[in-house]
Amino acid sequence: MPSSPRGGLVSLSLSMLLASLGTSIANVGLPSLALAFDASFHAVQWVVLAYLLAITAVIVNAGRLGDRLGRRRLLLGGLLLFTFACGVCAVAPSLNALIAARVLQGLGAASMMAMALGMVGDTVTKERTGRAMGLLGTVSAVGTAMGPSVGGMLLSLWSWRALFLAGMPLGLLAVALAWRCLPPDRHGTQSAARLSLWAPLNDAALRTGLAMSTLIAAVIMATFVVGPFYLSRGLGLGPEWMGLALAVGPCVAALTGVPAGRLTDRLGSQRMTRAGLGILLCGALLLSLTSGLIAYLAALMILTTGYSLFQAANNTGVMSDVEAARRGTISGLLNLSRNLGLIVGTSALGAVFAWVTPNVTHAAPQAVTHGLHATFAVAVGLILVAMAMAWGHTCAANGVQNTR
Repeated sequence: MPSSPRGGLVSLSLSMLLASLGTSIANVGLPSLALAFDASFHAVQWVVLAYLLAITAVIVNAGRLGDRLGRRRLLLGGLLLFTFACGVCAVAPSLNALIAARVLQGLGAASMMAMALGMVGDTVTKERTGRAMGLLGTVSAVGTAMGPSVGGMLLSLWSWRALFLAGMPLGLLAVALAWRCLPPDRHGTQSAARLSLWAPLNDAALRTGLAMSTLIAAVIMATFVVGPFYLSRGLGLGPEWMGLALAVGPCVAALTGVPAGRLTDRLGSQRMTRAGLGILLCGALLLSLTSGLIAYLAALMILTTGYSLFQAANNTGVMSDVEAARRGTISGLLNLSRNLGLIVGTSALGAVFAWVTPNVTHAAPQAVTHGLHATFAVAVGLILVAMAMAWGHTCAANGVQNTR
């Protein structure tokens, strides 16, 4: 079976893009779903939750299964399941049927996300791992952030069914590229995959990387949860201008992801992880003090730049020295840590904003601004914890080297 590193990376990028779009594209359709099925907000909210919970529940086991059965094989299976589920979602006759189809979609997405990171080492050389991780990080961030705007455009052109139907052609393209361009599965790695699922967590460096991933994902998710309220209620922007402002983060991620990967390849993952955390800290500090659209966008650009650098470096540090037989499992753990961070950012940091601004729909602009400041003050604390972990790991690694 022929393979092409460039075509393989495109197929992995499409897998990450589809899985990330699936996380956020349905949110914008919730009001339409409530009208279409005559359901409450809490009922239609399960269209989003079912997808996220399905991914979170199985992503580690999906990575382990890929190590045992073959990562290319499982990626193809996940893409086919995701594409099929997109069609089922689009023709769902009831809300319960749609939620069940979203569970199937989440199961496919879990395989896609775990295998995309897990197959980087099978697709590119170790010297180019950072660039590939930067590319996948960029695609993932853009997919998550652009979901609402893409979904809004599809809703304006047709109906809520277009939100799910649009994934089918991209899914089929990703299947064709993966089949044609990804390297065949290697045999003889099953024995390593039979080790305990949680055995890799005995590695202190891996635990540190996963914990930092969770903390920083929570910080980034706060921009998606709190940002729209600040832009609309705090600054009084209309929907079209708010959409443009929200697109600044994805644009920065798209521009900085691959250069961040190149810097990681050149200067090392530990150094770039610390640099990314430092830039993230500056962005969060500015957001905890900012007032006005220009200052908010500038702080958001700094924060997103730091996230691109951190994600490329941390993912590279976690995945670069993993033995081939365990890449799927470690990738699953890495994706799980990110998903847990998204959940923490939505719930915990969202709760901070709601506590400071209890009646946000009728709150004064000054109150919404105060809620933004309080939320990112907590985010600063999370970044400081991550920085302490990074420095602690570096000191421990240097201590080990000095004793040799």
